[in-house]
Amino acid sequence: MSQLRYFIGLMSGTSADAIDAALVGFESDGTTHLVCTHTLELPADLKARIIAAQTRVNTTLRDICEQDVALSLLYAAAVKSLLEKANISASEIEAIGNHGQTLLHAPEADHAFTLQIGDNHRLAELSGITVVGDFRRRDIAAGGQGAPLVPAFHRTLVAQTETAAFLNVGGIANVSVIAPDRVSGFDTGPGNTLSDAWIRKHRQQAFDAGGAWARTGTVNEPLLERMLADPYFSRPAPKSTGQDYFNLTWLENLKVDELVPVDVQRTLVELTARSSSDALKASGCERVYLCGGGRHNNLLTQRIRSLVEPIEVTDTCALRVDADFMEAVAFAWLAKQRLDRVSGNVPTVTGAQSERVLGVIYPRAD
Repeated sequence: MSQLRYFIGLMSGTSADAIDAALVGFESDGTTHLVCTHTLELPADLKARIIAAQTRVNTTLRDICEQDVALSLLYAAAVKSLLEKANISASEIEAIGNHGQTLLHAPEADHAFTLQIGDNHRLAELSGITVVGDFRRRDIAAGGQGAPLVPAFHRTLVAQTETAAFLNVGGIANVSVIAPDRVSGFDTGPGNTLSDAWIRKHRQQAFDAGGAWARTGTVNEPLLERMLADPYFSRPAPKSTGQDYFNLTWLENLKVDELVPVDVQRTLVELTARSSSDALKASGCERVYLCGGGRHNNLLTQRIRSLVEPIEVTDTCALRVDADFMEAVAFAWLAKQRLDRVSGNVPTVTGAQSERVLGVIYPRAD
């Protein structure tokens, strides 16, 4: 094995439940080695404030600034714990790739924008490591959606002699399709975000572990039809979305409070399964690699497997990338791309005018 270059990737997704930290080593030929991982759960009060900001409920500018600082302290704590676990010093890390916490993503606005918080200046000071952040806005400035960005990394993981798809189910679900002649990808719609919001409202639980509650309900087909009638699902790619769109308000506008709560939960699982499976079947892929926290919802993964048969479905552990840390690993890779001044987007995915070097460098303190 050649000398590895070490990077750290940080990801806190739209579900705002935890920070995933991944220590990644890259060989000179681009081979990726996931060396160590760590997860730091977000405090319940901070998670609640982030979700309120994402859905624009009782949030002030001061709230957002306070969340910006609070997240940077947690990012620094996650990095410290990861380094201790891996028994490696900060001086050996070239950079941290920090996605940040998305509060608002509006690529279809008259003046498109996206906002991720988590003070990268403070993270660089606290960690003693150069930070690369603010990955999405350059792609948007170039006419793209700013998302999804992970397909560029997915392309490095598979031989491009067949068509493979990656389905990541986080708060939002997204698909990457790696074909011999083309890379494509887009957000298929809600992943866990709606089912998490619904179970928080009705059972005061953060999420439906394994889909256990949903499994006791029945799909409400008229409700599912109304959900799938949302224009987002029929909109052609490139497209991306977020919790600022698919949230409890979106759901309640469908008159769900008049229905049996557990049936709504089951229908939300079916919404994710059908919208993502439709995208996978349309891609012509021969194999699907699952990743993201949603793959732990056994009901959801069973439905996806059933709906896409006979396409083979596995997870990214088969590619030696922990399926729970795929996005964190990808942002470590994007940090390396930035330092090497190599493009990190795929214009056929995001819709940008052309390839761009993504991210802003926040140098470590000397």
